[in-house]
Amino acid sequence: MRLSAVILAAGQGTRMKSSLPKVLHPILGKHMACYVLEAVQQVTQSTPVMVIGHGADQVRQALGDQAEFVLQQPQVGTGHAVMQAEPLLVGKADIVLVIYADMPLLTAQTVGSLVELAQSHSGPVSMLTVTTNETRGFGRILRDPRGKVSGIVEEAQATAEQLNIHELNPGVYCFRAAWLWQALKHIPLSPKGEYYLTDLIGMAVAEGADVQSMSVDDPNEVIGINTRVHLAQAEALMRQRINRDWMLQGVSMIDPNSVYIEPGVTLGQDTILWPGTYLHGNTQIGESCIIGPNTIIEDSIIGNSCTLLASVLEGALLEDHVEMGPFCHLRKGAHLCKGVHMGNFGEVKNSTLGTGSKMGHFSYLGDATVGADANIGAGTITCNFDGTHKFPTEIGEGAFIGSDTMLVAPVKVGAGAKTGAGAVVITDIPPHSLAVGVPARVIKELKK
Repeated sequence: MRLSAVILAAGQGTRMKSSLPKVLHPILGKHMACYVLEAVQQVTQSTPVMVIGHGADQVRQALGDQAEFVLQQPQVGTGHAVMQAEPLLVGKADIVLVIYADMPLLTAQTVGSLVELAQSHSGPVSMLTVTTNETRGFGRILRDPRGKVSGIVEEAQATAEQLNIHELNPGVYCFRAAWLWQALKHIPLSPKGEYYLTDLIGMAVAEGADVQSMSVDDPNEVIGINTRVHLAQAEALMRQRINRDWMLQGVSMIDPNSVYIEPGVTLGQDTILWPGTYLHGNTQIGESCIIGPNTIIEDSIIGNSCTLLASVLEGALLEDHVEMGPFCHLRKGAHLCKGVHMGNFGEVKNSTLGTGSKMGHFSYLGDATVGADANIGAGTITCNFDGTHKFPTEIGEGAFIGSDTMLVAPVKVGAGAKTGAGAVVITDIPPHSLAVGVPARVIKELKK
């Protein structure tokens, strides 16, 4: 059977109290709608239709080609919202999955099980239900004496007896497409002037049709986000889910509740994450690393057996067996080759430190290339910016840069060369030479 999906994302989300459309609020660095899009695409293997309204241009721009977009204007209820998708889907689908964009915890496995249920019977409607004491404003599931679904009553219209029902409607459905497009035209207008999708359940029952339901095992999957309190709850649950998965794959966490891992991150076995570790974006970390405590890594690649203590990395590349910290900062373009050691309060930007090189504390390297086994003494600074342009510094293999050396770029220090403490280097230093002073001058040649 051909399967398509409609994702409802037109609501204003007034309770979020934000100028940002609700479905674009981030959870672990991703728009909440992206989680729903990914789950749906895994099941349907097709591009879903997303019904947008409030902040439509922002939503289109943020989500790009992940969905086909259709505008609901005016926004007069969920039934009316699904109607807007008909021109894009009529004749192209046998079953239509309808889901809300503000349910980021719903898994592809649960959505897939609902689709399988819909494909297994000939009735027009299959739906998820959830049994929980936390009602969150969801409608109540009504059942007949045989236990069959007979309707849904919204919380605002429910009687005192109905409010005691704890089987709830999270609003995730599969409809037979031919039935859906016809039934939508007959939804009655509510007293509030809106067309409610939930009315389709009662309409199907009135026709004598079979409405099938499937209970969600984990009530957390169907948490809908309406406030920033809900947003924080969903993020905490998503973090728990991600952290648990990584621990089951061989990653240790000293305190999982204080580790933040975004969905795009990958980790190798036997890596240890200490408290206060934040892993963002497309970060890749190898095996047997020790990360943290209090380390932030964004869009960086870390090799095997690296130790990073209380440091910040942004767009950096570390090869195997690198040690750094505490309080180091690697900025975009930093590349630390195998076996590099970087002391505390060091900063590297757009620079490469060669294999086995060492960089002392309180040093800054910008736009520099450092050869293998070089030693960068404490307080070394590359003066790479003249206020208008940036210039490179080259330090050869085995060079020894004395403490508090200022390297005024563009400048080259040859292989095996040395500078004295406090030297200000404004001209190139030949290989295997010793330069001292302000400005630095070569005072002798060194043995090779």
